[in-house]
Amino acid sequence: MEFKNLLADERAVSPVIGVILMVAITVILAAVIGTFVLGLGNNLQETSPNANFQFDYEERTDGNGYNVTATHHGGVTINGDNANSLTLNASEMHDGATPNGIAFTDFDNGVSSGDSETLHEVASGSDVRVIWTSTNGGNSQTLAEGQVP
Repeated sequence: MEFKNLLADERAVSPVIGVILMVAITVILAAVIGTFVLGLGNNLQETSPNANFQFDYEERTDGNGYNVTATHHGGVTINGDNANSLTLNASEMHDGATPNGIAFTDFDNGVSSGDSETLHEVASGSDVRVIWTSTNGGNSQTLAEGQVP
């Protein structure tokens, strides 16, 4: 056996590296194509914007509960680019009226710092929330929560 010829023989190095690279490229292409075909990229959810809201509670003079005002006090401007809707909701209205919500009226122009909405005749002890809904409507998040005195 001639060791000199064995160490000098480099014929197999290039084909082995070529096969390894082709297998790696095939695996990567299969993963990318599989992701598109199975729609795994469509499951990403939008995250809610970072916005701060403050609640003000004003007792009504007619005795019909409270007027609750939610005011945007900082953070991201919320508009059609990052939300489908933004509503102020109460868990219970005065005298057993059906709980309802009010959408922020200037939503098309954006809800930014200083903007507010008021919900009337909210019963004492009710939970009030500002609720954000994603642009595709598939996700919602409570941005602020409070309780009427």
